[in-house]
Amino acid sequence: MILAIDIGNSSIVIGIYNKNECDSIFRIATTHDKTSDEYAMLLHSFFQLKNHHIETVNGVIISSVVPTIMHRFRKMCRDYFQVEPIIVGPGVKTGLNIQYEDPKEVGADRISNAVAAIANFGAPCIVIDIGTATTFCCIDDQHRYRGGVIAPGAAISAEALSEKASKLPRLELHKPNAVVGKTTIGSIQSGTYYGYLSMIDGMIERIIKEQRLHDAKVIATGGLAHLYADESKHIQYVEPKLTLKGLKLIYDKNKSNRSG
Repeated sequence: MILAIDIGNSSIVIGIYNKNECDSIFRIATTHDKTSDEYAMLLHSFFQLKNHHIETVNGVIISSVVPTIMHRFRKMCRDYFQVEPIIVGPGVKTGLNIQYEDPKEVGADRISNAVAAIANFGAPCIVIDIGTATTFCCIDDQHRYRGGVIAPGAAISAEALSEKASKLPRLELHKPNAVVGKTTIGSIQSGTYYGYLSMIDGMIERIIKEQRLHDAKVIATGGLAHLYADESKHIQYVEPKLTLKGLKLIYDKNKSNRSG
């Protein structure tokens, strides 16, 4: 059994793989105050709910954009699974030719997304991860990771608007009935939905034109992908498990180097 763990800014997503099938997915909030033992207790509870056995875990791979809690997950893997986790980063085989000026700057989640997109949809492709941040990754037909775009996510932008403008309320993101709002709430919802939808489609168009990726498949993932994909002019596929699938593929490329 393999654990694929994606540590994001807002949540930690954990996939349990039996062979090549993801049997179960757990999500927990990303916090900085839990110990390795507490994370292990949470995992043990999830395993029991799904009738899995924690002692059957024989490999772990982790992608993380939160460096400050990585040592706790390493310790958890060593103490409770008796394995050394594979951490997506420098020295790990991915099959990508990363063309960033400094390849170490590319987030591990974005690398995992790109690997899974190539394997499942083919290249060239553009991957949009719509979550805490909205990121775009460009991969050409030679599997070169040309670069990408990072923008603030719709949810944190709406929170910032509420914090900086005292008369504007906080609200849940959803698609409003009209572009032109008749109330303050309706107007904010339009801005955070249709405004970001326009940004997503506009950015895809600019990427295709600049990078000459006219045949690129456009794949969306992330916690808010479903909210925007149906109305997007360019998003062709939605794959919620894209990061986990990429982690499993990277694990398979590197498992011979794993030590337990």
